Amino acid sequence: MMRIPADQLGGIALSAVRIVVSFLFVLHGAATLFGVLGGAFGQQGAAAPIGLWPSWWAGLIQFVGGGLVLLGLFTRPAALLCSGTMAYAYFSVHQPRGLLPMQNGGVPAALYSWIFLLIAVLGAGPFALDALFHRLRQPPDRTEARER
Repeated sequence: MMRIPADQLGGIALSAVRIVVSFLFVLHGAATLFGVLGGAFGQQGAAAPIGLWPSWWAGLIQFVGGGLVLLGLFTRPAALLCSGTMAYAYFSVHQPRGLLPMQNGGVPAALYSWIFLLIAVLGAGPFALDALFHRLRQPPDRTEARER
């Protein structure tokens, strides 16, 4: 049985969480922008009108920012933007409805905000375009070249 070292397992788990969470976030953005998947703008299947503050802009950030995080491209700044967007949504939309997230319907916004903040701090993990580009920019190891 193949054993994965603990330090690598953390990176794999981080990449998996990043991919799943950002995919769900992209779906929220698609629902808001395009009215697909049941829609997210008040009515079943309705899209937010273009430019409407804050709904359309939040949907745009969810779709584009979530897509960047999903791909692992510009992950830290995109995740920070996604985190801030969800914190804004929580405090401007949900928190006035009640003190606790269970009371005000803000559980998804709170979770997205904290998870994207974690991704912004920890990075994308090994399975990301950012990691691939970093590996491609590294100079070749001279010890390997000498051994050949």
